[in-house]
Amino acid sequence: MSQPSDGLSRRRFLAGSAGALALSPLLLHGRRAGAATPGRLRVAQYKGGDKLLLEAAGLADTPYPIDWAEFASGNLMVEAMNGGSLDLAYGSEIPPLFGYLKGARIRVVGVIKGDVNEQTVLVPKDSPIRSIADLKGKRVGYVRATTTQYYLTKMLDEVGLSFADIQAINLTVPDGAAAFRTGQLDAWAIYGYSVPLAQTSVGARVLKRANGYLSGNYLFFAAPEAIADPQRQAAIADYFARLQKAFAWRQANHERYAAALAAEIGVPIEAVLTLLRNESQVRRLVAVDDEAIRSQQDVADTFHKAGVIERSVDVRPLWDRSFATAFAG
Repeated sequence: MSQPSDGLSRRRFLAGSAGALALSPLLLHGRRAGAATPGRLRVAQYKGGDKLLLEAAGLADTPYPIDWAEFASGNLMVEAMNGGSLDLAYGSEIPPLFGYLKGARIRVVGVIKGDVNEQTVLVPKDSPIRSIADLKGKRVGYVRATTTQYYLTKMLDEVGLSFADIQAINLTVPDGAAAFRTGQLDAWAIYGYSVPLAQTSVGARVLKRANGYLSGNYLFFAAPEAIADPQRQAAIADYFARLQKAFAWRQANHERYAAALAAEIGVPIEAVLTLLRNESQVRRLVAVDDEAIRSQQDVADTFHKAGVIERSVDVRPLWDRSFATAFAG
């Protein structure tokens, strides 16, 4: 299978989208955290992520300091962790897989069971595109090494197409938002609160949701040095315990959580509530288990079969069960 074209490339889109990008409420740029400090956690999050949730749930009073760093996607978190800037981060099954293939120093230590209904292919509101088959020859934005590459691969294969049959354009989240908003994309495979932002700002229409294509597993990964450091390991265990409670609070307090999140990310409260009410499963945090490992192995095998990765890979060495006791507690 031909690899997605980068030459349609980001430069052309960035040049055309610079003005719109400056105004986007979706600008989520990663910031490097400082050097490791005993007892201090350097934690990655998305805009409106765990920091806001812990504060809203009244669980932010950790006995250890946390340096938060905001990123737009899990693949950027993997890069930052491999560079020594992070202790803990999370993303879908795909970024850790691509990082593992490149030798990144990361280990998967926990699993969030989360929503997949907010993973979608969007098209402009007046688009004539009505099915995935209609994407043939069209300009489709996605984020390489994330869920978007995976579910788009699966959806295209289902209708006898591949990335070679579309004009696939790898864009960061903010670049994709600007390109979609300014009419430079025919479709956009994207996730999270980018979806309601696009719907409320330009009336984007959902072409297809990723439910049925994704497992709903979102992986917490940690730096091996943080796992090996007793102080940081204890801090991570406490962080996970707090997050488990925070997810339970989120489920019981949709309105309060939606109000806090809407203010943070700049979308109407009702847009957040719509996503919360339509989640494919209750969000929860669980320990590493064999089923989760098999799920990521399926992703790796799918990418290998599609020619996205050049060799077969055994993902088991990527996973670490060091926090089993913490999750059980």
